[in-house]
Amino acid sequence: MLNILTNNLIRYKRDHGEVCEASLPQVYAALMVDDIVAFPALRPHQRHAWHAFLVQLGAIAIHHAGLTEPPTDADTWRNLIRFLTLAAYPDDEPWHLVVDDITKPAFMQPPASSDDKIADYKNAVTTPDELDMLVTSKNHDLKGEVAGTRGEIDDWVFALITIQTMEGFGGAGNYGISRMNGGLGNRPMFTLAPASDDGMNVRMGQHIKRDIEALLEHRSTLVSDYLMTESGVGLLWTQHWDGTAAQKLLLNALSPLYIEVCRRIRLCADENRNLFAIRATSKAARIESKAMNGRTGDPWTPINQKESKALTLAKGGFTYKRIVDYLTSPDWEWPALLESKKSDPDDMAMIARAMVRGQGKTEGYYERIIPISHKVKTAMMERASTQELGNIAKARILDVAKVQRILRHAVSVFAAGGGDSISDEHRARANPWANRLDEIVDSNFFDDLQDEFEADDSQRQAMRDKWLLNDEDYDGVINHARKILQDAADSLPCNEIRRYKARTRAEGVFEGRIRNGSGGFPDLFPRN
Repeated sequence: MLNILTNNLIRYKRDHGEVCEASLPQVYAALMVDDIVAFPALRPHQRHAWHAFLVQLGAIAIHHAGLTEPPTDADTWRNLIRFLTLAAYPDDEPWHLVVDDITKPAFMQPPASSDDKIADYKNAVTTPDELDMLVTSKNHDLKGEVAGTRGEIDDWVFALITIQTMEGFGGAGNYGISRMNGGLGNRPMFTLAPASDDGMNVRMGQHIKRDIEALLEHRSTLVSDYLMTESGVGLLWTQHWDGTAAQKLLLNALSPLYIEVCRRIRLCADENRNLFAIRATSKAARIESKAMNGRTGDPWTPINQKESKALTLAKGGFTYKRIVDYLTSPDWEWPALLESKKSDPDDMAMIARAMVRGQGKTEGYYERIIPISHKVKTAMMERASTQELGNIAKARILDVAKVQRILRHAVSVFAAGGGDSISDEHRARANPWANRLDEIVDSNFFDDLQDEFEADDSQRQAMRDKWLLNDEDYDGVINHARKILQDAADSLPCNEIRRYKARTRAEGVFEGRIRNGSGGFPDLFPRN
């Protein structure tokens, strides 16, 4: 029932707004010719799960068939995908959303060993939102969109894929995926994609096609680096699972591109053909990977080599400081799909995505797209070549930190009424204003950084100086800090009798320190 290989269950939107309904093979065919701009049912936090699923399944099917590049027609895609399960399941059970026989797999739903295991499935779920990984028991900002409705078929498809491939620990009996560091971790994406227009527009089809091709190139490396098996299990929902510890799968029994399922879930249909889900708990995680700390060869996840664990993005997201660290620090090993390859076009963008999970709550979905210049793309083909870029980035970060310290001091002086006695409370009032400078710098940091990296050595110092102080356009880091200080002096509470003195003293502290030779930028302010 509801065969994803043959039934048109997934909605997608074309360039001129036309919405089409398609089977999974038709989706692949449309993506390969760049005919899809959006999936109406796909929510922002599901983007990485859907992208990763399409790339992994596509690469598994192409490799299994002995092809070297993705096909462009739906019939070939259907045959490639069906061939993965045809021998064991000639009736396409692994691609049906609903299979009444619990001893057979359904799409992203592992089978049980016997009929009596149906008694384990005690928890009924009536909406795709409730099935999804988002915690919606409180008034999450996405709750009002579709929670409380049964949803369309593709709402269930995306929710299934997301929870099975992205979820962490959810309480007793609800274990998370292997491809993250710990139950409260997350599975981030770092990848390159062809870019168009201003570098911020990434086409889904071009991105998926690029990642499939790149993953096929890296497959053998993943096998050797992670001691996996060429003929290992790739589609984990085709394997019987009753949730026991004895059924744990070892990494060396898996395909390097394996698509996992971390929960025992079955979709059902009521008498009105409305979908609902039933869930069962487990006594152990599906994959024995605790000691690996997320180091499973996930082609989108950076690895901290110093701590031997996968990246867990923290609350606050992909700040410029964090991205500089991930891209240029020797402590971080890049994921396979972040590496540039020779066939990549000149116009590329780096995409970073992650859903940050906390203790019993979600702490935000983060996404960032950064256009990559030709010189940076070339440098990324050889990791050592990014050292120069890293040196420039770190010097800029130190400059921003220096301006922030001066700004924080000046705002603290104002908060203290212009006096010399500055308390922790005054410093606490100054912190949001110093952080505002970070947000301003963040918005154009990588554009400015790449401009300096692309420039000749003779031009770089002048570019750095203008980035710091630009009295022509007033958009230098120091110019922004001055404006923030003015805003703080206009906004922070202060006795009106002392406000003039406090403002004058704060501005004096700022201008004095910014020009000072020990901790300031004296070269930007030549003496007459």
